[in-house]
Amino acid sequence: MPEPVPATTPIEAGAVTIEDGTGAQALLTALGSLPASVADALAAAPALAASTSLPAAGRTAARFEALATLGARDLEVARAIEPHLDAVAILAEAGIQPAPGAYGVFAAEGPGARLELREGRLVGEKPWCSLADRLDRALVSAWSGEERVLVDVDLRQSGVEVMADAWHARGLAGIPSGPVRFDRAAAEPVGEPGWYLRRPGFAWGGIGVAACWHGGAVAIARRLLRATADAPLRLAHLGAVDEALTASRLALADAARRIDAGDASVDPATLALRTRGIVARAVDEVLERVGRALGPAPLALEAEHARRVADLQLYVRQHHAERDQASLGAAIAARAAAGSQQW
Repeated sequence: MPEPVPATTPIEAGAVTIEDGTGAQALLTALGSLPASVADALAAAPALAASTSLPAAGRTAARFEALATLGARDLEVARAIEPHLDAVAILAEAGIQPAPGAYGVFAAEGPGARLELREGRLVGEKPWCSLADRLDRALVSAWSGEERVLVDVDLRQSGVEVMADAWHARGLAGIPSGPVRFDRAAAEPVGEPGWYLRRPGFAWGGIGVAACWHGGAVAIARRLLRATADAPLRLAHLGAVDEALTASRLALADAARRIDAGDASVDPATLALRTRGIVARAVDEVLERVGRALGPAPLALEAEHARRVADLQLYVRQHHAERDQASLGAAIAARAAAGSQQW
């Protein structure tokens, strides 16, 4: 007979542990209960940010645990809160106090869309603006000549037009992320031109997103764990899922320790590429293994499981797959050429 699943496996805990579980506990202490909807998440975001350690402040693993626990609860909830936490961290790096309300971060670029900052006013279109019609403010990247700048924008002002009916996704359906048009909307600069992309926190924020992916994968793995008793062959898939999630958890924990230690042996961008890649690969394996183990019934007949799968499939596609692997490979090759030992 197969041995019982060890009690330490990362897919059994009610909260999601990255290192010691304190981050998940602090999350529950701060909020009382986890948000049950996007509206609840936006209302809770400022209080959660006030109780969550900033990156590189000595408790980055606890920060990742909080994000992963939110992801395991509901990826739409995590997707609503994570940008607010990132925005508060960005403003802290710049020495700026956040304004009241819920923040987003709109920094994606897209073909055919260009947002420009002209004399303190935003003009143009910005793609991928999640929850723009429900947020109070956002940190928005724009072009000033040939440089990228970051600005703080009140989304309630005139001159901000959210493009309705642009979001047709089946995953993250409650997080509409269509374009926004800006018509001379007032904007306050955050940092100097180019600062947003150069700062170490840009990479750290990307790892925080991966922590949300990890939590979403844990929730899907728990569905498989509940189904192993009636189908022993599923234990092989469960073992593979546990291996994948353990690799993901260890990558996040290692990244947190390096961030807190100010480890100069790996630059932040390389650390983010490596960590996000490991987590994304684990997510893909969990989705594939759980799908093969359980078959079509949960996807067709269980609304919660079907939504979790659709949400995670869309969310993890923020990872740029082979393009990010090529960037990581280029960074590794450059360091090797400079005489740095890699492995």
